Amino acid sequence: MEEQDKLPAQILVVDDHAPSCELISEILRSAGFEANSLSSSAEAAERLTREKFHAVFLDMRMPPPDGLELARHVRNSHINASTVIVMITGEQERTLMKRAFEIGVQFFLFKPVERHKLLKLIRVAENSIERERRRFTRVPLQRQVFLEWDDKHLEGTTVDLSSEGMLVQSYLVFSTGTPVKVTLQLQSGSTPLQFEARVVRTVGTDRMGIQFKSLDAKENSRLQEFLLPLILSAT
Repeated sequence: MEEQDKLPAQILVVDDHAPSCELISEILRSAGFEANSLSSSAEAAERLTREKFHAVFLDMRMPPPDGLELARHVRNSHINASTVIVMITGEQERTLMKRAFEIGVQFFLFKPVERHKLLKLIRVAENSIERERRRFTRVPLQRQVFLEWDDKHLEGTTVDLSSEGMLVQSYLVFSTGTPVKVTLQLQSGSTPLQFEARVVRTVGTDRMGIQFKSLDAKENSRLQEFLLPLILSAT
C-alpha cells in the first residue's frame, strides 16, 4: 500500500485564541493524530468545504461563524457531514448544550483545557474517529466504471475507492456538482453496482472525485464486504 493510505486521522482545531488552539493541537499530535490548527473560523468554513477531516474541535465562542454555526456548516457539507464534532466551551448551560447536540455535536471539551482532560476525551471519542477514518480510507484500486448524466455517457477507471466515494480517471470530466448515475464493476463476472452519486471535485482535465449518494442496503452491503478486507490491510 502507498504511504498515504496509512496516514493517521486528520483533525481540525478551530479556536480564535491561538495559544489554546495550539495547545489542543499539540496534545492531539502527541496522541498520534494529524492536527491542523486555525484561529479563523471563516477560513475553517472554507477548508471544511473542500477538505476531509475525521474530527473537528470547535470553540463555542468565536467571531462569526461561531462554533454552533460552524458545526451546522459541517453537518450540511458534502464531504464532512458525518465528521466527529467536539465543541470547546467554558459553559455548561443546558439549553446551549441541547442546541449543540441537536445540530450534531457529539462531544464537549470544557475549559480550561488541560492535557489529562483532553486525553480522557480522546479515549472516549477515538472509536468514533477511527470509524470515520476507515469509512474514508482510500484503497488504490483500478475498476471499470460508467458514469451517466442526462444524455452523456462516460467510461472511466477508478484510481482509488472508499466506502463513501472514488477518484475516477477518464478522457474528460463532468463539472463539480454534477449528479451522475454510476455503474461500478467490482469483480469480474459479478453484477455491477448501480447507484446515484455526485461529482465533488475535479483534478486536472482527466480525474473526478465522486461522492456516493444513494446506495440501497443490498448494494451498500456488497460494497462494504468487498472493501473491508482491503481497508483493514491498509490501516
